[in-house]
Amino acid sequence: MGVAVVTSGEALTDTYCLKTKLPAAEQERRHRKLGRKASSRNTKRSARSDISGATMNVFDRNINFDALFKLSQIPHSTQVHLKNVYSSLAVCMFVAAAGSYVHVVTRLFQGGVLSLLGSLGMMFWLAMTPHNSDTEKKRLAILAGFAFFTGVGLGPAMDFVIAINPSIIVTAFLGTSMIFLCFTLSALYAKRRSYLFLGGTLMSGLSVLFLMSVMNMFFGSAMLFKAHMYLGLIIMCGFVLFDTQLIIEKAENGDKDYIWHCVDLFLDFVTIFRKLMVILAMNEKDKKKEKK
Repeated sequence: MGVAVVTSGEALTDTYCLKTKLPAAEQERRHRKLGRKASSRNTKRSARSDISGATMNVFDRNINFDALFKLSQIPHSTQVHLKNVYSSLAVCMFVAAAGSYVHVVTRLFQGGVLSLLGSLGMMFWLAMTPHNSDTEKKRLAILAGFAFFTGVGLGPAMDFVIAINPSIIVTAFLGTSMIFLCFTLSALYAKRRSYLFLGGTLMSGLSVLFLMSVMNMFFGSAMLFKAHMYLGLIIMCGFVLFDTQLIIEKAENGDKDYIWHCVDLFLDFVTIFRKLMVILAMNEKDKKKEKK
C-alpha cells in the first residue's frame, strides 16, 4: 500500500514538474518530501498494529492462580503445620468475637482486671501443658478459653469506640485483616529466615513502648499516647513478619506445637486490631471536635 502511494505520488510529481518545468533540484526536493510523508504514514500504521496486537495478547493471556498460591519453597510437612496453625487461629477469632459479644451485649462478663488475669492464667496453663496427642484436645480447650477471655478484655476498648462511632469496629477489623494478610504473605513468599533479623529491633521497640507507657502515667500527654499507638502498630506489623518466619523455622527444626504457635499470631492480630481501633476512634473524635 505504501509503495503504491509513493509510486502514484511520484507520477503526479513528475507530471507537475513537466508542466511547470521546475529545476532538477526542486524536483528532487519534492520527491524526497513525498517519500518522507509516505514513510511516516506506514510507521504510524505499523505502530497501531503492534499496539493492538500487544493489547490482544495481554487480555488473551490466562492467569495461573495455582502458581500464585503454591509455596514451593516450604516443605509439605511445614505447609501442613501452617494449615493447622491458621485453622486454630480462625477458631480463636470466632471465640474472641463471642467473648467481646458477651461483654458488649449481654454484660455477663465484664472486661477488666479479672479478664486479664483469666487470659494470663489460661496462657500460662497452656504453656505448662506438654504438647502430645494425648493432651491435644485439652490444650485446644485451654486455647479456646484463652481466646474467650482475650475477647472479653477487648470489651472496654470497644465500649469507648461504640460511643464515638460503632462502624469503626468493622473498619478496624477489615483493616487488621488486610494488614495481617499482606504481612503474612510477605513472610511466606520471602526468602527463608530473611526477616528473623528483626527480632532484636522489635524487642527493643517493645521496651521503648513500655517506657513511653510509664512516662505517660506521669505526664498524661495525648500526643505521647498517640505516638505510642502509632509506634505500637508499626512494631506489631513487624512481629507478624518475624513470628510467621519463626514458626516456619521452628517447624523445620521439629517443633510442631501448632497450638502454641497459634497463640503468637493471635496476640499479633488482637494487638493490631486494638491499636487500629483506638487510632480510628481518636481521629473520629478529633474530627467531631473540629466540626463543633
